[in-house]
Amino acid sequence: MNVIEYETYREKKDHGDFLFPFNIYPCCIPGDFPTVPLHWHDEIELIYVKKGGGSVTIDLVSHTVKSGDIVLVLPGHLHSIHTPRNGSMDYENIIFQLDLLSSPGADVCTTQFFGPLANGQISIPSLIVPKDPLYPFIASCLNELDRICHDPVPSYPLGVKSILFQVFFLLFSQKDVISSVREPRKSMEHIKATIKYIELHYAERITIEQMADVLHLSASHFMRFFKATMGVPFIRYLNDYRLAMASRQLTTSNDSILSIASRCGFENLSLFNRLFKKEYGMTPREYRKQYQK
Repeated sequence: MNVIEYETYREKKDHGDFLFPFNIYPCCIPGDFPTVPLHWHDEIELIYVKKGGGSVTIDLVSHTVKSGDIVLVLPGHLHSIHTPRNGSMDYENIIFQLDLLSSPGADVCTTQFFGPLANGQISIPSLIVPKDPLYPFIASCLNELDRICHDPVPSYPLGVKSILFQVFFLLFSQKDVISSVREPRKSMEHIKATIKYIELHYAERITIEQMADVLHLSASHFMRFFKATMGVPFIRYLNDYRLAMASRQLTTSNDSILSIASRCGFENLSLFNRLFKKEYGMTPREYRKQYQK
């Protein structure tokens, strides 16, 4: 599943509209989708793990998470969600625009807290676990948020905003959780550009030379840079992304395996079958049978 499909999934769960940019809904890996590939967006995202566990990567730093953990992803930060093979993770996804809490005027909340947070001038913790002193209070807020959104009354936006303000009050009230943030690294911008290109062109033939041209690097420099930054060669990452796309289509359509493989950038069906089984521990046909709804 790529970012476009992920956005579509979120829109189907929307509680409001453009006047109230806030979403909350349950997710399951691999029940809803096999993995959430590396991506970013302009909203804040809270991931509240309810059952099972896995890993959430934020700006290329991996965090192991389990039931009860809360992950905060700030706007513009690269992130992905994975579970181990044969593992699963149920979590609640809370996504909203920071503008929901900011004032169009120059009030103190915007100028001292939300503005600098959006601009990357300050940061707050990415992972909140049950042993943290703040955890019981933040978890209580999220549980209350879930309650009022489960069967929303017309005034529920007021409750949502009051709870989100309480969450940020708790986070910002701790002096040791606010820190200066460095200027964005050039390597991170290169990775974002690479991921965006893959997202838009994964169905086409993509070569290392093409990617090097996109980033204005030599082919050898790009290969070294990508492996050093991502930990895997570019071709392997590209194939893993295509496999994630294919696995999603296997469970949401009745198209032939050959059509799906071709649509996801695999020119050779036997190669697709071999890579798929290596990644997911079963053939595409077996995967479809097990997870198709």
